[in-house]
Amino acid sequence: MANTTIAGAQAIHGQNPQSKQSFTAESLIDKAIEVRFIGGVYGNQRPTEYLCLLLKLLQIQPEKEILVEYLRAEEFKYLRALAALYIRMTFRPVDIYELLEPLLKDYRKLRQRNMTGYSLVFMDEFIYSYQRDKLWKRTGSWDREKVAF
Repeated sequence: MANTTIAGAQAIHGQNPQSKQSFTAESLIDKAIEVRFIGGVYGNQRPTEYLCLLLKLLQIQPEKEILVEYLRAEEFKYLRALAALYIRMTFRPVDIYELLEPLLKDYRKLRQRNMTGYSLVFMDEFIYSYQRDKLWKRTGSWDREKVAF
């Protein structure tokens, strides 16, 4: 049986569906503010918004100054967590230590979505786990050097 389109579906010829969600470093902030939990995948391997935004960060590769501003935005804890993970994945160990070490004093709770539901993790534990590779391996990323905090 051939694949058929549902009757009444609108054609997308002449449109670029990817341009509906085009991101810049500034517009990514609005999306990150709406994030309500961190995590990789859940359910039937559906990616979380957090993981999708991390992918967008990897695609647009913002400047270091922009990421530092993301970390300074204390009122948006999920934006800080997103920037911290991006920094851990892409920066040199010395820069990682200098930028992420102050976040060990942040004791706010983060909701983490996993395959079975939700759990709570504190921001300082989340940052410290990058050193011990507990949460780090759940994202399916490659091995990095351990950074001593």
